[in-house]
Amino acid sequence: MVTAAQKTSLTASKDPELESLPKPRRPGRRLTLALMAVTAVLSTMVAWSLRADLVYAFREGPPADLGELGKLRPGQGLENRWIRGRGALLTAGALRYHRPLERDTYQLARVEGSDRLWVQVQIPESMQADHFVPPGSFVGRLVPVTGAGLRFAAIDEAASDMGTAPLPKDAWLLVDGETPESTSWAVGVVALLIGFVAFNGWGLFQLLRPVRAG
Repeated sequence: MVTAAQKTSLTASKDPELESLPKPRRPGRRLTLALMAVTAVLSTMVAWSLRADLVYAFREGPPADLGELGKLRPGQGLENRWIRGRGALLTAGALRYHRPLERDTYQLARVEGSDRLWVQVQIPESMQADHFVPPGSFVGRLVPVTGAGLRFAAIDEAASDMGTAPLPKDAWLLVDGETPESTSWAVGVVALLIGFVAFNGWGLFQLLRPVRAG
């Protein structure tokens, strides 16, 4: 055990020239802090963008039957709902696009009789897109285009590539075939992202907190 007298002696024996030297550079520590901070921020942003998918994954009960989709006026109360409806899709101005790591293609077409409602249907790889006939009834997730999440962030780019007008900002999407069970992946992804935020936040706290002497 170091006594008070020994502490005083050690303090008095410090070399003033050594004390005047600049503190050593620690680029590795700064890089670590920067990476942890960026990881925490990005994880928070992605988790927040998946909040609608997470809520939809916990929907229970059968889909709400909304009848004729051409007469539907989407609005508050229908957002992020599991619904059933019927209607004809307009092939003129329809968008077709792929998603990374998926072989099937997708078609996004407006519902006849509605200026705001669009339906996404999946075209199997085994079927030629030119010969695809969309169904007349749909069961899936209803969501405004502004809250559709990262998976639909490239819709405007697809419209530009096909030379068509982008979707209106007040447009709504019916994602045919997307059930609450099919979005259960969001639970695991959000849990993982929250783990990243907690781990990096705790690491930053440990690295940045002042060290008590003695």
